[in-house]
Amino acid sequence: MLIRKLVVTTGIYYVEIPAAGLYLLCGSPADSVKHLLRRGIIQTTELNGVTFENGPNAILLSDSMIQNGHLCNLAEFPVLQMLYRQGMLLPNHPNNTGRKPILIGTPEQLAAQLRYIHRGNYGLISADEMKKAGTAEREADELMRIKLKFAFGQISQPDCFVECLPLTAGPRDICEGVSIERVANNVFEISYGDECVEIDLNLRKHETYPCPYPLSHVAIDRHYFAVVHAGDGDGWDYNRPTMGSVLIHQGRIYLIDAGPNIHYSLDALGIGKKEVVGIFHTHCHDDHFAGLTTLLQCDQPLQYFATPLVRASVTRKFCALLSIPESEFARYFDIHDLEEGQWNDIMGLEVRPIMSPHPVETTVFNFRVLWEGGYRTYNHLADIASFAVLDAMTHADDSALGLSPERASAVKEAYLDAVDLKKIDIGGGMIHGNACDFAEDASTRVLLAHTARELTDAERRIGSGAPFGTLDVMIPGQQNFLLRDASEFLKSYFPTVPAERLHMLLNNHIATFNPETIITPAGRVPREIYLLLAGKVEMLTQDPSNSHFLFSGSLLAESAALHNRESEETYRSVGFVKALRLPSDLYRNFVERFFSSSELLEVRKTEERLRRTFLFSDAVTNTTLFSLAKHCTIAELPAGENFVGRQDQLHLVGRGRLSLGDEEGAPVLGKGEFWGADSLFSPIPGSPTNQPAVAEPEKPTIALDSCEIYSVPLALVSRIPVVRWKLFEAFRNTHPYAAPRYRGTAR
Repeated sequence: MLIRKLVVTTGIYYVEIPAAGLYLLCGSPADSVKHLLRRGIIQTTELNGVTFENGPNAILLSDSMIQNGHLCNLAEFPVLQMLYRQGMLLPNHPNNTGRKPILIGTPEQLAAQLRYIHRGNYGLISADEMKKAGTAEREADELMRIKLKFAFGQISQPDCFVECLPLTAGPRDICEGVSIERVANNVFEISYGDECVEIDLNLRKHETYPCPYPLSHVAIDRHYFAVVHAGDGDGWDYNRPTMGSVLIHQGRIYLIDAGPNIHYSLDALGIGKKEVVGIFHTHCHDDHFAGLTTLLQCDQPLQYFATPLVRASVTRKFCALLSIPESEFARYFDIHDLEEGQWNDIMGLEVRPIMSPHPVETTVFNFRVLWEGGYRTYNHLADIASFAVLDAMTHADDSALGLSPERASAVKEAYLDAVDLKKIDIGGGMIHGNACDFAEDASTRVLLAHTARELTDAERRIGSGAPFGTLDVMIPGQQNFLLRDASEFLKSYFPTVPAERLHMLLNNHIATFNPETIITPAGRVPREIYLLLAGKVEMLTQDPSNSHFLFSGSLLAESAALHNRESEETYRSVGFVKALRLPSDLYRNFVERFFSSSELLEVRKTEERLRRTFLFSDAVTNTTLFSLAKHCTIAELPAGENFVGRQDQLHLVGRGRLSLGDEEGAPVLGKGEFWGADSLFSPIPGSPTNQPAVAEPEKPTIALDSCEIYSVPLALVSRIPVVRWKLFEAFRNTHPYAAPRYRGTAR
């Protein structure tokens, strides 16, 4: 057997051809290296007294940038594993033979990966870019000298250490007689000698890339000020999530960084994505960055807190990866720039970001909240440099690469600031911290993180561990913050109802459901409606294609309860869930008393129709749907009739089939498919025509049978991040190398 194909996990394969010296990672979503480590495909070996890892030396990229909402190509850490942990870039290393890691894929995906890896290595690449972000000239020059010191004196282009192999039409040689050919969209045939294997990187509908490590469900209380430890590991630890924390302030949820598979961590903690108010971002390395696109899949923009320098470097990497203009970043996030070195007040939560020397723009965060006897304080020190590294980089000469003595002293002082709780990166090496530097730290509680190994005896004497889900309560909560959230949701649903009338609904208990519990079954008339306050609920229908997830602010089984009929859906908790129980008869009486108009009932019917479409199913709350439904028009067409849609609207097929033109072979749209949103996005860079592969129709569409079409204003749709993300996925997945199809849900 010349070729060995291993199924690593959903969407990831590994192809070995030892005779040709090729070891090919096929598919590189988030944490693909951790999957290889867990399967034992990457192992530690030794040659000539040098210990290093084996593993892939080439990566086959997905044709699709995004599938089912998740990024398919995140090659930063696989490439780093080849260059440094395998030793392909290390001087005098036995594995440094002059061979470079190979990236194989479409020209546009290769270009995007090179830009993204470049920004992942360096962040901002010049003093001019720093000054454009608002940094003073003298400060920018010093920060650039620090960056160049980490970069060994120069900013290198990624093609200096990565070889790109564009894959278009026909077979392409990889090396030593191995060839690869695309046989269908995202399906490839790899041949060597008389053998060949097929690699299919397409995810099926509702399939997602799995988490490489197990996570136990944890029930988290919403306190006044608390820290939930959501990860102690690093980018190589296949047993734990990467270093990160969840901050709770006045019951509201904030994240510090967004590592790979952050959505699995949130599910395990019983936190729905909709509950996350904002993110404090330390820097743009993938183990702190790769989960950003998961967090934007909500119906309101996520608040983004970072210094202008960190925000600028993250924006450039984010937009390079997705091949979008940098202005798009602000369409997905509500940006709040923080002043470096100063206390910034965020509704009573005070945060002070402090620059930390690192290859990319990085800050550590100091948090404090005022309470009896003074402040309660938490410092989050992700990706710091050890004192030995800082000393080696320190020079009194202002023109030398590295730090000034004054900055080095200030950085150390900031690291050693005594607080109530401190989490420290002790990853070691050239760009991470060392626990020994904190042996005399006067903080009340020190936590050691950002490593994949067991702590040494010396380290265990310095700091504590914090397993996943551990909670440090800084200020206990003496009020029910979930009831406050329930009040805000109900006010948004019923803005014209006096507040005292809403107390009739609020005067009900908040129920807690264990993971994987059926909350409301199908086939029964619901005796209660649940207003989801915390956690994630799966809504299951008889048609699997219509099943989706709901988050805080959603009403479970509302339609069935209002009409006193059997529920057509089953609602099932994913992790721990908290919801306000509303008796069905009480809710019906409430709605009939204050909303008896036929107009409102019609809007509710439209809202229910939109909920059953792919675009408006997941993570879109009833409030947002209600706003869309009020502006939605519904057209019913008999077979053979033409439909002419407005260019400023998005159109969805609710029932039937439509032909986009009267010529033979014209695209046909079916139930759930949509068109009209391409104007929101820029053409794909690097495509042969520099235009969308499938143009929007300029002629009427023709009903092939009885059809129902929903039309909603693009201006409203474009402001809903999760919907914009789905439209973007559909737009990007129609490219010159794909089988012809139109914008829709089916693959």
